Amino acid sequence: MNALLIDDSRLARTELRHLLRAFSEVTVVGEARHAAEARQQIAALRPDVLFLDIHMPGETGFELLASLEGPAPRVIFTTAYDQYALQAFEVNALDYLLKPVSETRLAAALAKIRPLAAAAGAPAAEPEPALPTLAAHDQVFVKDGERCWFVRLADIRLFEISGSATRVYFEQHRPLIPRSLQQLEARLDPKVFFRANRQQIINLHWVAGIAPWFSNTLKISLREGPDVEVSRSQSGLFRELLSL
Repeated sequence: MNALLIDDSRLARTELRHLLRAFSEVTVVGEARHAAEARQQIAALRPDVLFLDIHMPGETGFELLASLEGPAPRVIFTTAYDQYALQAFEVNALDYLLKPVSETRLAAALAKIRPLAAAAGAPAAEPEPALPTLAAHDQVFVKDGERCWFVRLADIRLFEISGSATRVYFEQHRPLIPRSLQQLEARLDPKVFFRANRQQIINLHWVAGIAPWFSNTLKISLREGPDVEVSRSQSGLFRELLSL
């Protein structure tokens, strides 16, 4: 698997590159010192996995991930701070390594990638028939543990990643369903449901207000909450789609 090291510390990149030499299946194809450089490297090198620092000049590692368009590489965070672990797993990070990175923890993180890499190299299975797109007036069955609902899509204001599942916001309920945002986005009407960022899809009919936010992004307020920050790339798309 091809790896890209993203860290503003040259010493940290050098130490990690040295550790990775013990793992023959990993090839370090490049290094980046900050988010802008990383975006160029990702586009040019198409790495399978990012070893990503969180605190960097300009943009954080989280902001870098939110700005990427299309499927992002697998991510293993490498940081000196432990308080961002929950946020890291909310963006589907494979692992969260505290500096100084030990060879034992690095081996455990790489062990999580091997099955994914093997699956990616396996012969493609016959594609399943595409499910039809759901309209806003359609009703869907939602089950969370022992509780069940039959709810109209029009009444769902937000889908939000929560760990390995997706949280569904409607009325006062917040059930979790075992679906990814990619699976949901493929069946939702794009005229009604908009992918605001890597973690959230909003129902445009529930938008109560829009405000400019940091770095030319947008902040959207939904009726009955919550507020949603639109990523930089999606903010541009939002303006383009909904402007006269």
